[in-house]
Amino acid sequence: MKRWWFILAGGLALTAASLPAADVGLIRINGPIGPATASYVSRALDVAGARHDACLVIQLDTPGGLLDSTKEIVQKFYASPVPTVVYVSPSGASAGSAGCFITLAADVAAMAPNTSIGAAHPVSMNPVSGGASQPDEVMRQKLENYGASFIETIAEKRGRNVEWARAAVTQSAAITAEKALDTKVIDLIAPDVPDLLRQIDGREIGGHQLATAGATVVEIPMILREKIFQALWRPEVMFLLMLVAMYGLIGELSHPGAILPGVTGAIALILMLYMAAVLPVNLAGFALIGLAVLLFIIDIFAPTHGILTGGGIIAFFLGAIMLFDHAGPGFQLSLGYIIPGVLLTAAFFFFVVGAGLRAQMQRTTMGREAMPGKTARTITRVDAQAGRVWFEGEYWWAVSETPVEPDQLVEVLAVQGLTLTVKSKN
Repeated sequence: MKRWWFILAGGLALTAASLPAADVGLIRINGPIGPATASYVSRALDVAGARHDACLVIQLDTPGGLLDSTKEIVQKFYASPVPTVVYVSPSGASAGSAGCFITLAADVAAMAPNTSIGAAHPVSMNPVSGGASQPDEVMRQKLENYGASFIETIAEKRGRNVEWARAAVTQSAAITAEKALDTKVIDLIAPDVPDLLRQIDGREIGGHQLATAGATVVEIPMILREKIFQALWRPEVMFLLMLVAMYGLIGELSHPGAILPGVTGAIALILMLYMAAVLPVNLAGFALIGLAVLLFIIDIFAPTHGILTGGGIIAFFLGAIMLFDHAGPGFQLSLGYIIPGVLLTAAFFFFVVGAGLRAQMQRTTMGREAMPGKTARTITRVDAQAGRVWFEGEYWWAVSETPVEPDQLVEVLAVQGLTLTVKSKN
């Protein structure tokens, strides 16, 4: 009887050994960490969990990103039943700022040779900031303290170098993959994904042993919605939306009835405000841009010979530079967008808005509104009672407080119905 049990156990063992290893999920993150990235990671973990993957490998190369998105990813790592492996790759890649937090929060932290990690100072963790230096310095210190405690908690939970993790925030410390392995910041160095899976095979995570040697790597790509948000959730896009909103709304005001510019501007304004609630913008930059618009408009009406326009250009330039000056790597606005935007805005206000407002201010040259000030000739005697005049090829009734004899030139003062009020030009 015992022999049959041994045969059955051996058969089960052979069957288990012959079963294929579970798949390994793989996603690639290249670029700043933002809302679209957090959504992508969350969905990938759900997909990997539904497929019962052995683990999810996050191949990472990022300069940094936003605190809210980073926290969302870290929390998803903690709650995930699927083991997470962050792999900073390929060679030359980095896990900077937010990427450092994410790497340390993974169940397994791995790097490719010649990569780097660190510089996690919370420069991009301020979603909206003002312009005053003292409050900003106080807020910066608070954010630094919070970032240090946050990364310390992550390092302690994953059993990694807590002292270095704190230095990455407070001192912007950054190290190579080789140094990170020596100081127990990461778990291993692997030149490629197959070698990574070989090294983590058999590692125990959450009471389960990873079986990744020879596993099939199945990439989980971004869906269309995530790709669109990843492409659009950028400071450059928000800056362009701000320009479209400004051009559209002011263009509608200067050319009433066009409709399309106003509708386009309103849509762009709503999208811009929605993005401003997430991206790390500086309110002082917004204020300077608003001042520039005001100066542009005033200069159209006031005879300042372009002085206010010059001031507006300077204010707009400084405002555009300050708009994302608190953002970290990957969320800053380059001069390649700022300079063309400033020049285009100055030209827009000078040529388009200026022409529209000047046209509205011009004296009407047609219709009844254009008749006062013009000249007519009396046909009969014109007095307070009535008279006849010849005006622009037509006979008109006319009245005058001072009587005017026939065949005299008179100036039209007003029009009421079919009667002109005139006065002598002699």
